[in-house]
Amino acid sequence: MYSGLTAMKKKSVAVVIVSNGPGELSTWVKPVVEELNKINKSLCDDDKTDFSLRLVLVPCPNATGKEFLVANSWSKFELITKSKSFWKLLIKPLSFTYWPKKGVVIFLGGDQFWSILLAKRLGYLNITYAEWISRWPQWTNEIAAMNVKVKNLIPRKYKYKCQIIGDLMADINLNSEISLKNKGENYIALLPGSKKAKLSVGIPFFLEIADHIAEENQNINFIIPIAPTTDKSEYLFFQSDRNPIAKYYSSKIKTIKNIKNSCFDYVIETSKNTKIYLIKKHPCYEILKECDLAITTVGANTAELAAIALPMLVVLPTQHLNMMNAWDGIFGVIGKISFVNRFLTFMIKYFYLKKKKFFAWPNIKAKKMIIPERIGNISPKKIAREVLFLIKNRDQLKSISDNLQKERGDKGAAAKLASIIFNSIKKL
Repeated sequence: MYSGLTAMKKKSVAVVIVSNGPGELSTWVKPVVEELNKINKSLCDDDKTDFSLRLVLVPCPNATGKEFLVANSWSKFELITKSKSFWKLLIKPLSFTYWPKKGVVIFLGGDQFWSILLAKRLGYLNITYAEWISRWPQWTNEIAAMNVKVKNLIPRKYKYKCQIIGDLMADINLNSEISLKNKGENYIALLPGSKKAKLSVGIPFFLEIADHIAEENQNINFIIPIAPTTDKSEYLFFQSDRNPIAKYYSSKIKTIKNIKNSCFDYVIETSKNTKIYLIKKHPCYEILKECDLAITTVGANTAELAAIALPMLVVLPTQHLNMMNAWDGIFGVIGKISFVNRFLTFMIKYFYLKKKKFFAWPNIKAKKMIIPERIGNISPKKIAREVLFLIKNRDQLKSISDNLQKERGDKGAAAKLASIIFNSIKKL
């Protein structure tokens, strides 16, 4: 149910971090925890603050189930509660551990409301890191905003709670010894999705894109970061005859082989001899950053790619809408109601898709097209042509990257947020 440092001592102040998925843990939680400990260690003994670190994982559809093990391996927390225990924690917090009278709850992933609920239950202060919007400013004590746009969205009477600290994702350490490129080579990341219904379309569609690109340019390499919820067996399944969508595409997987002594884990070779390298590490921002371009489905991955300012082309082939029974939102609805499937598919294609302006998170948040989206009855060959054009026109790629960077915040956010937390607990 919970784990961490086994010696559960009674501390004067509890610092409780609320988070959800693997991306948030590695890029938000870990840097803030390190900065908190760094500040405390830099103080003289008389000024040091006696606080305990606790991590509360909350329910989230994007979680992998491995967050507990990852966080526990850091040995930074006196208590870690699993997402499935969240409601029990709210009802009977003392069944987990002793809770000091004073504390602060920090939102670093999931639904902002969960951190507010927990803070109210424990009688602690609440601090919210707002990447795009602060949803409950009336109930939180302090708001740490990514940029001025976030602050501008807060009602005037609550703006005093907000400080602009910058972008936690900008503090990602992308400096590594990994260097993929040789002279004249390019790398393209393929992100076909993680849920089964997305993969049923994405794998055959993206395999064919890669084959078309490789046919025109042999100096382009392909990588696929494998989502934690998938494995290589699913790539074999969804390109086979067992997937009804695969019959619409000619590209197939000839082999998948393990790779040793490499930053990659497997290599796919298609029936047309195109090689695609797979990597299991998640997140793998330092490798993605080496790429020139990403081709991706719609979803939260567009926000992660935007955070590292990687140019991307977002694709949504609507010719398979009637088979997308596990897509998020309205796409998921149409696949589960078989007797109205065709009617709803027609309505979505001709009304919803035409009315909705943007599908990628960077465009939604910017309220303008800063990355290209290709939505409709699109073919892999058409996408391949556009990719080849972008690879040849480096100025366009740079322009996309620059626009993505402008929508983010400045560096140094982890240290600033740690300072806000530290100052709050000092006042308790």
